[in-house]
Amino acid sequence: MSESINKKVLLTVLILGCFLSTLNQTLLNVALSSLMEVFSVSPTTVQWLSTGFMLVNGVLVPITAYLMKRFSTRQLFISSMLFLLIGSILCAVAPNFATLIIGRMIQAIGAGIIMPLLMTVVMFIFPLEKRGSMMGLIGLAIIFAPAIAPTLAGFIIDYSSWRWLFIGLIPLVVIVILLAVKYLINVSETAKTKLDVMSVTLSTIGFGLILYGFSNAGSRGWDDKLVIGTILVGIVTTAIFCLRQIKSSDPLLNLTVFKNKVFTLTSILNIIVTMMMYADMILLPIYLQNGRGFTAFEAGLLLLPGAVVNAFMSPVTGKMYDRFGAKPLFIIGLLFIIPSMWVVTDLTETTTFIFLMIRTIFLRIGLSFITMPLNTASLNVLPRTLVTHGTAVNNTVRQISGAIGTAIVITIFTAQTTSHARTLLEETPNASVKAIRTLASILGSSDAYYFMTILAIIAFVLTLFVPSNKKAKQQS
Repeated sequence: MSESINKKVLLTVLILGCFLSTLNQTLLNVALSSLMEVFSVSPTTVQWLSTGFMLVNGVLVPITAYLMKRFSTRQLFISSMLFLLIGSILCAVAPNFATLIIGRMIQAIGAGIIMPLLMTVVMFIFPLEKRGSMMGLIGLAIIFAPAIAPTLAGFIIDYSSWRWLFIGLIPLVVIVILLAVKYLINVSETAKTKLDVMSVTLSTIGFGLILYGFSNAGSRGWDDKLVIGTILVGIVTTAIFCLRQIKSSDPLLNLTVFKNKVFTLTSILNIIVTMMMYADMILLPIYLQNGRGFTAFEAGLLLLPGAVVNAFMSPVTGKMYDRFGAKPLFIIGLLFIIPSMWVVTDLTETTTFIFLMIRTIFLRIGLSFITMPLNTASLNVLPRTLVTHGTAVNNTVRQISGAIGTAIVITIFTAQTTSHARTLLEETPNASVKAIRTLASILGSSDAYYFMTILAIIAFVLTLFVPSNKKAKQQS
């Protein structure tokens, strides 16, 4: 019985830590425009508070497999929480923008370690038939945090100082650290392994440049030399990193996980679903704020019910995964997602707030059938020795596809908006510039949703190739 209590306590402490680091990741998205005024910086500079966080996170993830082998669960978790605490204190007292950026980067180190650690712990301490339910519980924390972040941040910024975004985190992180010191036990054995510095350097440069290039493509354009250069160098460096891993006897990131067909298929699905999820989170607020004149707080409120439904559906779909397997859940999820993308391909200036809210709830129900079951399905087919590598690969894939998805969608939106503005100017030369801009922005958003509908259909076709529950069990 004590073991089961230990498992519950262990999982509770880890989920609380994960909740705080995920909350912190998305907390600043709504605050960027007010921080531009506070520190007198441009949009491209302020964007680094999000981009920089994602970069550090993305660069750290491939190293987590080594860290989990080298250090204990307890050491890693407490270290990641300490990074989060130090970063939050720095951000809360930041006298200038440079200090705020440094604080965010330190926070990102903590966040980068925690997610793969949590998933690996679940794989180690729970049997195959209970993993779906446990991953569903983790999903509640992972999804609920970004769900409430925009509304919470919008409220704090409207009624208080932006510094409270960080001051509020500090006591919560301290409580989690104290709980971890008291209750956290070590799950896996540690081993004295040597760190392959060359691989770390290659993965940092490779993944870092790819993320940087795609993150800037939306604002700078695809013809920008810096964007093209960083993406190309990033891809070449990542290819060298991959070759080194394949040849190494003790790789930093074990790529043999891709020899498993189910893992490879779920990784491709992971890329498509993450691209759609991130793109929708960027595109809908752009439409609401640029095309319709809603405030950031109102945009956050529109997204809130869907995200809350998503979070509370996560444990339910986790239990369904344990019972029925991944395939039926993926199909149901995509049958919700495809119409949710299709109905916003003809947005107008009179599309109602309630319609968009209901549509977003439908989209989020669809995503709850896919996001966490996708992770469980991909890791369940791997032998125990490869689980840490599988988690690291999954999280790296998610970081990069999130950045790529956002960049592509912003590019489509920008290009189409410009094209529509030109056409509208020719057709209605007497219309005001503001009216043309607003309408062009709405039409551009609709076009970007066409692209996402196509992505959803591709994901549906791929889902048909996922083995059913019995076959998946035989393969693992």
